[in-house]
Amino acid sequence: MQILLPIFYLPPISWFAVFLQDDAEIIFEQYENFPKQTYRNRTNIYGANGKLSLIIPMNHNGTRLLKEIQTSTREKWQHIHWKSIKTAYQTSPYFEYYEDKLEKIFSFKTASLVEFNLNALKIVQKLLKTEKAYSLNNEYFKEPEYLNYRDQLSAKTETNFQMVEYYQSFSDKFGYLKDLSIIDLLCNKGPEALTYIKNVKTK
Repeated sequence: MQILLPIFYLPPISWFAVFLQDDAEIIFEQYENFPKQTYRNRTNIYGANGKLSLIIPMNHNGTRLLKEIQTSTREKWQHIHWKSIKTAYQTSPYFEYYEDKLEKIFSFKTASLVEFNLNALKIVQKLLKTEKAYSLNNEYFKEPEYLNYRDQLSAKTETNFQMVEYYQSFSDKFGYLKDLSIIDLLCNKGPEALTYIKNVKTK
């Protein structure tokens, strides 16, 4: 089964549930026009005041093609995002265990959004102890022959993937927040994160 997946920034759990399907051959979409307000440049974590969106600022140079999109170099967003993650998860059970490797995500130097996201994925795969292969597409198809997830995983609507609740750092305050960034799952579930993902019921 071939699946066309968008390239997300520290993707939500639902994305990993699709990505890590055993029988799936994953192809990443890099030739689409960059859609705004999606997980391609944002990730949701659990902050002290509830859900917190971390958004990578774009360098608006006229291009719309995802593979050519560049991140802003004027703003210290990598420093800000790492500080937010550290503040949110420093009391979680596994943050200290993963801290050094997670920090490397934000010291990676590139202006390319795709390169940044793929490097972060490489680090996350190591933390999950998985080596799922993927390829990048060579052109854009409006109606691809693959199973198409480009518009399926929305940052604006709640996922209908079925997930078991797990304890989160601020659940006592705001309750369980579903389908946050893979960072939330790793910091709270640690080595059990991969098993958890495999048990998520996909659509």
